[in-house]
Amino acid sequence: MKISGVDIRPGNIIEYEKGIWKVAKIQHTQPGKGGAYMQVEMKNLQDGRKTNVRFRSADTVEKVRLETQEYQFLYEDGDMLVFMDQNTFEQINLPSDLLGDARPFLTDGMTVTLELWEEKPISVALPEQVEATIVEADAVVKGQTASSSYKPAVLENGVRVMVPPHIESGTRIVVDVYEQTYVGKAS
Repeated sequence: MKISGVDIRPGNIIEYEKGIWKVAKIQHTQPGKGGAYMQVEMKNLQDGRKTNVRFRSADTVEKVRLETQEYQFLYEDGDMLVFMDQNTFEQINLPSDLLGDARPFLTDGMTVTLELWEEKPISVALPEQVEATIVEADAVVKGQTASSSYKPAVLENGVRVMVPPHIESGTRIVVDVYEQTYVGKAS
């Protein structure tokens, strides 16, 4: 399926220069002169190379359709992650760098989606949002307004996120896994 260069999102798998690439980060840029473009950081899923490419709105790329299958994360074995097919109970080992920046959010027993290309696992997708507990948060500075200021906080998995001033240590929050940003308080 063809998509416009400005419709590319993190986590998309695209075909580019005869390879299969996973989009890691995007940045939409609208310079004062010339047309807008999407700066895309992506990783080749076959050989691990990384690249940065500019896509203009007129550019189109092929979004790859992958087979998806639910797996459960069991444990970490060195630099390999062990997953189990929930239907056949078959186990599969995958390198931990396949997750990229989302790796700290993977927890024991978590259900993930493995994306298969030609029956070979090439990508692991975590849920878009997860709940996490804040273990360390800076004190509120008097005079800050709740609407515009955020303060740094550290989650139980060691990831730093910016949170509103009213969030304190010990609070459960919802975090966007791929953007690593605060979404809201957990209910």
